[in-house]
Amino acid sequence: MTDAYIVGVDMIKFGRFPDKTVPQLGAEAALMALDDCGLQIQDMEALYCGNLGQASAMVGQRVLQEIGQTGIPVVNVSNACATGATAFREAWASVKAGLYDCVLAVGVEQMGKGLLGGAGGKTGIPKEGLLGSGTMPAVFAEAGMEHARKHGTTFEQFAKVSVKNHHHSTLNPKAMYQIETPLEEVMNAEMISYPNTKLMCSVNVDGSAAAVICSESKAKELGLMKRAIKVRASVLTSDPWQERDLVMPDVNSCTRKAAKAAYEMAGIGPEDVDLVELHDCFATAEILHYENLGLCGDGEAGKLIDDGDVALGGRIPVNVSGGLLSKGHPLGATGIANIYEVSTHLRGEAGARQVEGAKIGLTHVIGLGSACGIHVLEKAS
Repeated sequence: MTDAYIVGVDMIKFGRFPDKTVPQLGAEAALMALDDCGLQIQDMEALYCGNLGQASAMVGQRVLQEIGQTGIPVVNVSNACATGATAFREAWASVKAGLYDCVLAVGVEQMGKGLLGGAGGKTGIPKEGLLGSGTMPAVFAEAGMEHARKHGTTFEQFAKVSVKNHHHSTLNPKAMYQIETPLEEVMNAEMISYPNTKLMCSVNVDGSAAAVICSESKAKELGLMKRAIKVRASVLTSDPWQERDLVMPDVNSCTRKAAKAAYEMAGIGPEDVDLVELHDCFATAEILHYENLGLCGDGEAGKLIDDGDVALGGRIPVNVSGGLLSKGHPLGATGIANIYEVSTHLRGEAGARQVEGAKIGLTHVIGLGSACGIHVLEKAS
């Protein structure tokens, strides 16, 4: 199988765009990614499009109506918060398998304000409100409290994640919010679901991101290897069956399974990774995923944030983009936006937030249900 490379990648500045349609948002990122590598839609052999809110509305085909209907195959993908990463992975797999030499992956979402989650089946006794809550803030609050019970993680340590990521966002012109949030402000913000305050919850925004993926031979033919990013690993997992309490979702096992497979596929260990963009849908989630991704041992995540190891300039910078907490979390776009961020650092083009000397980066998303997507990226040699 051939190696696959990202030759073009970009994202729009996340925000709220009520005057634009989903296809228009997706088209904007697609054209930006094409411009990044100097190619046109006529050069693409297939399109893989991730969107959740309009999953049955042929978003990929409607993106092509905006930028050029060339008759290529279009695959529309929906996979919870892992939607964008799944679209990217399907595009990568098609090149890796030799089916195509040059393809486009797009992730796009248009979201309103407010709460996600809590929807359940229409038959039987609803568990919502009876057995806790299935809303996302409550799910990740419960997961955080379980970590606190096992390892003594404190409210302040969870809050420090938000302080860090909001600081990082001030260096990222494409983040929705670019504001500092001191520790006291985070801890004293409106409590949503303990220990997550409002400033410890990700931002629902509109956004899109896109990537052009080529085979090694095609990238060399087009003269695009200088800024190319090699996809060392691409992994997608679902929940393994376990004998456990099923009242609340398991937010850890899916990621641990994916991380193990990704490190094995890439032939590296977590100690070889220079930066990480992980799924900080809530501050508690980031703490859990330090351990799930092997960035530290079990029970050591609180110390990792206390010591500054995961801040820009630290041992393993995490969410230098500002993360979902401040960059924003447009569900279908997040996976590819994370890939854009890591690729930008590997290219040495991240400006004030550049992780110096970055050679290998990892991206991670998880959608409850569950689907976890992990990609390991490396600057082409």
